[in-house]
Amino acid sequence: MDAVEAAKSGHPGTPMALAPAAYVMWRDFLRHNPANPDWANRDRFVLSCGHASMLLYSLLYLTGYDLSLEDIKQFRQWSSKTPGHPERGHTPGVETTTGPLGQGFGNAVGLAIAERILAQQYNRPGMEIVNHRVWGFCSDGDLMEGVASEAASLAGHLRLGKLCFIYDDNHITIDGNTALAFSEDVGKRFEAYGWHVQHVDDGNDLDAIHLALDAARREESRPSLVVLRTHIGYPAPTKMDTAAAHGSPLGAEEVKKTKEILGWPQEPFTVPNDALEHWREAVPAGEMLESEWKNLFASYREAHPEAAAEFDRVLARELPEGWDEGLPNFTPKDGKLATRQASQKVVDALFKKVPELAGGSADLSESTGISTEDRAVFGPVSSGRLFHWGVREHGMGAAINGIAAHGGLRPFGTTFLIFTDYMKPAIRLASLMKVPSIFMGTHDSIGLGEDGPTHQPIEQLAMLRAIPGLSVYRPADATETVEAWKAALRRTDGPTVLALTRQKLPVLDRSTLAPAEGAARGAYILKDTDSTPDAIVMATGSEVHLALDAAEILGKEGIAARVVSFPSWFEFTQQDQAYRDRVLPPAVTARVSVEAAATFGWERWVGDAGAMVGIDHFGASAPAERIFTEFGFTAEHVAATVRQVLGRSTS
Repeated sequence: MDAVEAAKSGHPGTPMALAPAAYVMWRDFLRHNPANPDWANRDRFVLSCGHASMLLYSLLYLTGYDLSLEDIKQFRQWSSKTPGHPERGHTPGVETTTGPLGQGFGNAVGLAIAERILAQQYNRPGMEIVNHRVWGFCSDGDLMEGVASEAASLAGHLRLGKLCFIYDDNHITIDGNTALAFSEDVGKRFEAYGWHVQHVDDGNDLDAIHLALDAARREESRPSLVVLRTHIGYPAPTKMDTAAAHGSPLGAEEVKKTKEILGWPQEPFTVPNDALEHWREAVPAGEMLESEWKNLFASYREAHPEAAAEFDRVLARELPEGWDEGLPNFTPKDGKLATRQASQKVVDALFKKVPELAGGSADLSESTGISTEDRAVFGPVSSGRLFHWGVREHGMGAAINGIAAHGGLRPFGTTFLIFTDYMKPAIRLASLMKVPSIFMGTHDSIGLGEDGPTHQPIEQLAMLRAIPGLSVYRPADATETVEAWKAALRRTDGPTVLALTRQKLPVLDRSTLAPAEGAARGAYILKDTDSTPDAIVMATGSEVHLALDAAEILGKEGIAARVVSFPSWFEFTQQDQAYRDRVLPPAVTARVSVEAAATFGWERWVGDAGAMVGIDHFGASAPAERIFTEFGFTAEHVAATVRQVLGRSTS
């Protein structure tokens, strides 16, 4: 209450209502070490209802994390450790960034998945070095969001027995009573998903909450949901059980009266010494838990040195020695390959060399190029590294982020590029959290052909490129696809999107063109001119081939056109200015971009004197070749656009 009052903004009601449940969970069940928030075998706690952040900050401060009372007093203020919603990497002890409702729920499913995979990979008889749980709180709003339904369905199917959520059933949303829009029986819904469901009718009944969490802990074959009836803002005399307690300060008078009801001192931010000492028992208890684990791991290292070394490596996000050796070496002799097909060959090789690689598709394995034969599947009773996510793009994205946040695995998920729309919130949060999630979107343009405009991505590349810190790769051929995968795996401080073709493309002849390794720098000179170029044609993906053909046409006319392959805008912006000026000399203002997608954003690279060949309308249903021709994606049209930019005749 005091922090929200001091900030003059925030959400006091849910933290007040969930404080008893939080006490029981953190005191009696959560295995953690406040002195080391990164202890590998800690339980993970997820506050999916991230608006209740003051509850989490209070718990972190009281139990002894590196969060002071002064930090609490700076709630929601500039540069404080206590932002409005919990942010991973910003506040010690925050496992995942939450606030957009439902995302934390999906992250928690990913955290539980990661625990099971790592346990399967590294545990040995009598030496369970991976053995922890995922606990969380979720709200009415979380469970209304579709992503939570997708994730809950998946968790029930996978029988994630180490996952337990307390559902804060307080009957209140921002607009008023949940009855305005929400009348389902949540418990029965989760039972139908395959969850172990319990009901506690009083959010202040510590004994009942303890019994429910203990039963959840003992339930090993199903995830657990405890439906906890609470009263938002309890025990505020006039605002309890009202929407007014949700997202605004209670007000000085209401806080005063609430403290009187609780018998609490009126002085703001009062923490009695005996209460703090009681909470801080978590510090020695946590240190003992980690010490016991370290002793176990020392024995494990002695008995299984290779497995221990690999465990250390994957937690450090270091790739194995020689991981990139033996990747496919594509040449023109291989014939035409869709980049999704090239990706499949790369992934097949990586699965053998990178034991932490784990992923799959949203019910599109064959279409997106994910081999399923002879590969162990992650299922209800198995813990392989291949996933069948089902038609759940959003749940897949959120779970992938949870796996990445857990550590020890490098997760990826695949779907059609058009359906990144369904998981854009998860992709955005991956970038905000700086976790190395990998998202693959195939069928990346109007080149997918007959499925038509509903499936042809137009604005998706622009949308994805607009997300800060997200590296979007659209490789031109099989060789660039190899480099894109290598770049995605080397990246440890943020997510990557790979945009891949359905249609087959020639493998570029690197004996006459620049090496594909240049793709790692985002953009590179693929084919240069003998002298200063008259014009620069830059392109991504399948349109790079058009750019090369157009340059050849122009060359026969005496127009020197440099071709720049531009697979990743983000990576190009990370290069120094000298390199960028070498690829795109400021003096050469005659520039043309070519991409079978919306032109939005290309102005940055083309400049005022250039032009863009793109598609700023929806596509059509027809064979790909016809669509490209009808919409101007031909070498002749690109060449004509260059002539126009140069002010030369196009006749």
